[in-house]
Parts: sequence; structure tokens; C-alpha cells
Amino acid sequence: MDRDLKNKDLRIVFMGTPEFAVPALDQLVESGFSVVGVVTATDKIGGRGRTTVITSAVKDRALTLNIPVLQPEKLRDPAFLEALKEWNADLFVVVAFRMLPEIVWSMPPLGTVNLHGSLLPAYRGAAPIHWAVLNGERETGVTVFFLQHAIDTGDLLYQEHMAIGTEETSGDVYDRMMQIGSRALVRAMNMIRSGNVQLQPQTAEKVSHAPKIFPETGQLDFHWPVHKLVNWVRGMNPYPSAWFLLDNKIVKIHTAHADVDLPNEPPGMMVLDHKTLRIAASDGWLIPTELQMEGRKRVPVLDFLNGMNWPQGTVGQITRTSIEKNT
Repeated sequence: MDRDLKNKDLRIVFMGTPEFAVPALDQLVESGFSVVGVVTATDKIGGRGRTTVITSAVKDRALTLNIPVLQPEKLRDPAFLEALKEWNADLFVVVAFRMLPEIVWSMPPLGTVNLHGSLLPAYRGAAPIHWAVLNGERETGVTVFFLQHAIDTGDLLYQEHMAIGTEETSGDVYDRMMQIGSRALVRAMNMIRSGNVQLQPQTAEKVSHAPKIFPETGQLDFHWPVHKLVNWVRGMNPYPSAWFLLDNKIVKIHTAHADVDLPNEPPGMMVLDHKTLRIAASDGWLIPTELQMEGRKRVPVLDFLNGMNWPQGTVGQITRTSIEKNT
């Protein structure tokens, strides 16, 4: 589709749902772009007694900014499509929203751009921040690209790099990326508005994937190298958390570090050493510093150990599904 990239007065429809998308919406408005409408998720019912109406972070912000909102249940609904057309947008901007059908993303004359939380074509998919941290990456970034039929495959408009700290969690990266991404989006929109655009196709040899994260993805396997275990703890923080089973109850590890200087023991061996808990990996020890027993609060390791009332020394052997206690 031909795009008139020299359009000076862009009419934009913004599509997004979570908190991550709010700074991007704010930056577009503050930078003088005409956001003529917002598309976001439908309201939900929750809270105690399921009597509270829960609205998306993007809807709340749009209403504050006096921007009209559409909340379609189905993106192919004729009534929604007609209302969307009536906004007469030049461009759609997507930040953390649902996958769009072609009848939606191909509607505006300039097409649809998406802000993605990786340096595409690396980490295509639903959870790019998680997988970058899980894999121990030291750098990630954001990409603004034009949507096409296959997910996360369109031509690249603008990218910005960002480092990942050695102790940063997925939550830490998410918080920083919200701000970096919103500024990158405005730079990309200014490129479109000025006509200063050079699109780049994605290169197949650099493709990697970031599938959706589920709670079961957080289960630790102590046969892994210890640095992979530390990355898993970081990558699963704050959600859905890294965990193992203790007496058929989930124990979450929220923070931890590695020790590779102690003698190796069989993977999964748990040792209580004064005020420290250590768990053997394939090539070292995982040292949890914050844990959470199922049904209890997140606590420092010393409070966790006091609650367990374990003796000093070896206290158990963790397998993938259970722990066998020493008696």
C-alpha cells in the first residue's frame, strides 16, 4: 500500500490497554499530535463480590484527556468498524493491544504502526521483555514498525536501544521501557509528519521469538546452570514469579543471586547455613533472598526460615515436582 508520508496534519487513532501504553498516549498529545480517538479493552467486573467496574489504564487516561473511546468486544463487529471509519484517521498507532485483523490495520491511508518492546526481528511475540531477561540479554530496545499480515514482521520505522542491568527484573525493564518507548514513538511520528522516513525490512537470520508467559513457565529446574536460575528469577519478577514445590505447596523465589565458589552437590539439594538458604544447581548454588510460601506474604529469607523452623544443614532435595525431606 502506498503511503503519503508527507502528511503534515496527522489524525491518529490510538489503540492500547495497559499502563505500559499510557505514557505513549500522553507523549503523542503533549507533542501536538491530533489523537482523534482511542480503542481499548472492554470494562470488566471484579473486586469483592464482583461489583466493581474495572476499566483499562488507557481508557482512564483518554477520558481525562477528553478523547472519545471505543471498546469493541469483537474487532470485526460492523458497528465498531463503522465507528472507527467515522474518525477518519490517517494513521493508527498500537501500543500493547490485541492482534488486529487486516480489515482494521489496513483501514487508514498511512497504515498502522506498532510500538514493540524489543529490537525486532528479535523477540517477536507477546512477552519480549520477559524473554530478554530470562535469556540473560544485556541489551534490548523498542521498535516502531508498520503492521502487516504476519505478526511482528512489518517494515521497521525506528528503533532505540536500551541496556539491561545485571540485577534488573522484568518489572524494572518494563518501567524504564514505558518511558523510552513513548519518546521513541514520538520520534517515529515526527519522522512520518516530516516525510523523513526510510523503512527497513526485517532480516530473517536475526529472528527470535517471545511466546506468551504462563504461571507454569516459572517453575525452576535445579538441573539448570545457576546463572540461568538467577535469570529465571529476575525474568519472572514480578509476574508470574519463579517457583518450586515444597510439600506440594508453591514456594516463590522473588530475588536471588548465584554462588559458584562452594563445592557442588546434587542439583536441588537445599542447605540451611546459619541465616542463609542455598539450593544446589548443576554448577553452583542459588541463594534466595526473598521468598513466598503459598498463601503467605513475600518475606526476606530469614523470616521465611524462621517460619519453617528447619535445623541447620541439609533440609531436603528438590525435584521438578516435589521435595523429599531428610529426616
